Amino acid sequence: MTPAIDDLTVLLCRLSPRLNPGEYVFATVAETTVLPVGAVVASIREAEGLSVVVAADRADFLGLPSGARFAWITLTVHSDLQAVGLTAAFATALGREGISCNVVAGHVHDHIFVPVAQSTAAMAVLHALQSDAQAARDASHLCR
Repeated sequence: MTPAIDDLTVLLCRLSPRLNPGEYVFATVAETTVLPVGAVVASIREAEGLSVVVAADRADFLGLPSGARFAWITLTVHSDLQAVGLTAAFATALGREGISCNVVAGHVHDHIFVPVAQSTAAMAVLHALQSDAQAARDASHLCR
């Protein structure tokens, strides 16, 4: 495993977003609900129950209540959990284009869930954010 990065410029330069296959849904289930571990992409305990992110086809098969469908984008850079500004940077860039995002931080990577219909546009925004960061870094080195 590569070392975690906490420098925002380096994080943005190495963002390398990857669009995972499939469609995903968010659902809330009772804490007593038994789900196959492999079915759950992410979860968090809330006062209303256990919020889970599950592949849409698995949610349908398991009879989970679900709503909107999302695409799952992984930022493949190894981000430090204490890094400052990464979420703000990509959320702002996506927001400027009218793309909502729901973020889940894993131990190694950040994961972004965007509306399926906007996944291609979201990937373009994230690639542009990475390119802009690389260009800014390269330009600043020329000035030194």
